Amino acid sequence: MKKAKIVQTIRLFCLLAVISGCQTDNATSPGTTALAKGLTPAYLRCEHLLNPLGIDKTRPRLSWIVESAQRGRKQTAYRILVAGSEENIKADRGDLWDSGKIESDETKYVFYSGTPLNSHTQCYWKVMVWDRYDRASGWSEPAMWTMGLLKPGDWRGRWIGYNTRDLKPEKEAGEEDSSGKPVVDSGKGDKNKLVLPRPAYMRKEFTLEKPVRRAVLYSTALGIYEMHINGHRVGKDYFTPGWTDYDKRIYYNTYDVTGMLRRTDNTIGAIVADGWYSGYIGWGKKRDHYGKQPRLLAQLYLEYTDGSTEVITTDESWRASVGGLLEADFLMGETCDGRRRIAGWDEPGFEQAGWEAVSCFENTKAKLQSYPGPTVQIFSEMQPVKITEPKKDVHVFDMGTNFAGWARLRVKGGKAGDKIVLRYAERLNPDGTIYTKNLRGARATDTYICNGGGEEIWEPRFTYHGFQYVEVTGYPGKPSTDAITGIQITSATPPAGSFECSDEMINKLYRNICQTQRANFIDIPTDCPQRDERLGWTGDAQIYIRTACMNTDTHAFFTKWLADLADAQRADGQFPKVAPVKTAGNDGGPAWADAGIICPWTIYEVYGDKQILQKYYEGMARFIDFCKDRSTEELLPPRKYHCYGDWLNIEADTPKDVIYTCYFAHSTRLMSRIAQALGKDADFQKYSRLFERIKKAFNKAYVDDEGRIKGDTQCCYVMAICFDLLDPDRQDLAAGHLIDDIKSRNWHLSTGFVGTKDLMLALAKIGRNDVAYRLLHNDTFPSWGFSIRHGATSIWERWDGWTPEKGFHKPGMNSFAHYSFGAVGDWMFRTIGGIDTDGPGFKKIIIRPQPGGRLHWAKTSYNSINGKIATAWKIHDGTLSLNVTIPANTTATVYVPAVSAEDVTESGRPAAKSRYVKFIRMEDKAAVYEIGSGDYTFISRDFAGSSIKQ
Repeated sequence: MKKAKIVQTIRLFCLLAVISGCQTDNATSPGTTALAKGLTPAYLRCEHLLNPLGIDKTRPRLSWIVESAQRGRKQTAYRILVAGSEENIKADRGDLWDSGKIESDETKYVFYSGTPLNSHTQCYWKVMVWDRYDRASGWSEPAMWTMGLLKPGDWRGRWIGYNTRDLKPEKEAGEEDSSGKPVVDSGKGDKNKLVLPRPAYMRKEFTLEKPVRRAVLYSTALGIYEMHINGHRVGKDYFTPGWTDYDKRIYYNTYDVTGMLRRTDNTIGAIVADGWYSGYIGWGKKRDHYGKQPRLLAQLYLEYTDGSTEVITTDESWRASVGGLLEADFLMGETCDGRRRIAGWDEPGFEQAGWEAVSCFENTKAKLQSYPGPTVQIFSEMQPVKITEPKKDVHVFDMGTNFAGWARLRVKGGKAGDKIVLRYAERLNPDGTIYTKNLRGARATDTYICNGGGEEIWEPRFTYHGFQYVEVTGYPGKPSTDAITGIQITSATPPAGSFECSDEMINKLYRNICQTQRANFIDIPTDCPQRDERLGWTGDAQIYIRTACMNTDTHAFFTKWLADLADAQRADGQFPKVAPVKTAGNDGGPAWADAGIICPWTIYEVYGDKQILQKYYEGMARFIDFCKDRSTEELLPPRKYHCYGDWLNIEADTPKDVIYTCYFAHSTRLMSRIAQALGKDADFQKYSRLFERIKKAFNKAYVDDEGRIKGDTQCCYVMAICFDLLDPDRQDLAAGHLIDDIKSRNWHLSTGFVGTKDLMLALAKIGRNDVAYRLLHNDTFPSWGFSIRHGATSIWERWDGWTPEKGFHKPGMNSFAHYSFGAVGDWMFRTIGGIDTDGPGFKKIIIRPQPGGRLHWAKTSYNSINGKIATAWKIHDGTLSLNVTIPANTTATVYVPAVSAEDVTESGRPAAKSRYVKFIRMEDKAAVYEIGSGDYTFISRDFAGSSIKQ
């Protein structure tokens, strides 16, 4: 009888649950079938990377996300297991670390706290989490990392090199002297001649006496290198070990090469080219910035099945020569003579007669560290969309888009000695020939000399170009489309964002933004991929960094570059124009030097990484002191200082003293927030007071009673509004002046790099997204749409890089792949998509799409540090539908455009009555709700009445 009553009670409870609608959000109570699914830990990362090799931090940080198909799911505890073998992790044995159950909702940056880790250690790990009902998930899929070389003494190899620079010169690369030995121009004599030494080939044979359980290769170079084992290239990375200040820091790469070794006889080899170390960098045809002779350092760590170990290193036993590569330089290009390719040089049994002993060098004083970021890799391959012949036997391949990389050549029917020349360009001249004037001193030419006899395939490995068009000359016969394949490269930052809307021009704009980011994220954030520059400009980086973070996961990428920036900081605290510092100077000036504050803050803001603030806090504090010390007593600019101004504006020069003071104030305010985030209360108060003093000085010196700022440019008002520099009684007046200036230009912008960064955000802040949408939709000069209307497949450096009236701008500075003006992507995510963070790391999320302009729908997503956030809105017959996805373990504040809350439903019921939806208030013609994680569908029935200045 008692049992029957219990069953009856359960049935009644279930019936009430159905009536109340609880089943629609799949979240009733513990023990139900829906809840049994709970949370799932996924996407495990170590130091921001997936399964990284060679970590050199003794307490690496571990991160994951939690996923759930249900609403309102939160992690309340976790347990981490770390094991030294796959067998142990599969058996749930954490022999290196078992954290036990830790009561916490944290899913990122958990420090490894187990047995101290040694060099070479393999670490396999997984995580289990608990939900709010104290139910454990299953274990995640295992992930792994390996430790690198933790102590300087772990490096046993010697730096080796081979001097190819002093080979006997000849009249033309590729010819032979009387002995038949290939030689190149050494550059001696004529100072205008290019010095293009041949890459060095180095090799060593060794024999294994017993079975190998594991083999790990650690390698680096002064220059760029490519390792080979037994006839195969090691890894899929390019331009390793990356660009650093080689006098201070050199990175090494780690590869598991177990599967590449043979049972007995083996060969390890390398090709080493100049790269950034001794090749041409920047303008002026200058090279040898760090040294003249590239070098290699490598060691192969072997673990045998019997438990013993052995290390094979670079040393005096290696032999060296040259091969088919006659030239290899980033700016100038690569030349290969197919007749001189050395078959089998990297395999056992190769006859190495004539190969010479390598030179050995002393160790450098620079730090040797594991590469912390994503390496440069192939992103995609593409086929030409068209071939033209503007001149006889001159064939131009149109690849369909502007990108960074090179062309793979396929040639059939070539005779020995036929020379095929590939030249690269972003645009075409009116006669259909390639436009190369904007390349300045970059030769950007690859050459292949045929071996003859059948089909030959070749592609460069130690150079890259920025291009959409490839000019091919010397090709035997008429080439078909398969003669050229475009190889697109980029630093392998994982995709994070997506955007699509009802306006195809805006979709093209977003694609162009992403395309240009890929083309310029080549180990460092460069300004352009085509001309003789390709430097890590600090101003460009700070202008674009937030957009970059929304497009891809750039956490590890900027972790690497911020170390370059710190290495480049001057002793007096000033940050440079570029990092690493070469060609351009070390005095960044306003809006450029401020990258030293803005970039670390943005990484913290997007990824919640407090360690990045801790690491660079002292350097940031020195920068603020530098700015303060060089300013006047009134905290205004000194008599002399460097400043680029609002770079590449349209006839609207903003006074440099205004930019100086605005950015001094902005960085100081960010510094106060950084101090607050780190719990440095005294510093927080100090920097807050300093900001108020700068703000007061700014208003006194540059703002009149009518809210008009000195210079009266759009950039002036944008900075003042976004940086909160205006007194309340002048804010609205200044906003009016900004709108008046835009209107006076027939609703067009005039801003350069500095002003464009925040222009759309300033308009959003003053409630004038109607004007922002108008600028976005423009396709007349100057605008984003103007370049697209004229065929742009990337973001141009200048608004007037090309115009119908004037043609190409002066070639001295006219890149067609330059991401700065692509910073509008930030506004697109925040305003069209409505995705933003409320505090660091998207733990609390803001969803506030603000439809406008000619858009009828938009879909936006972002894979945040905590998981996927997505919005999709559509307007039909005055009704707005808004789909929202919030990742587990987070919450969001959602702003639904509406006349009143009564007009808003969620999943078919009044929004305020839906589970995990809490109505907060009406604000600026939007109903504001707090929601938990999960999927939601809001309907605003009277959206047309809520629209502001549509």
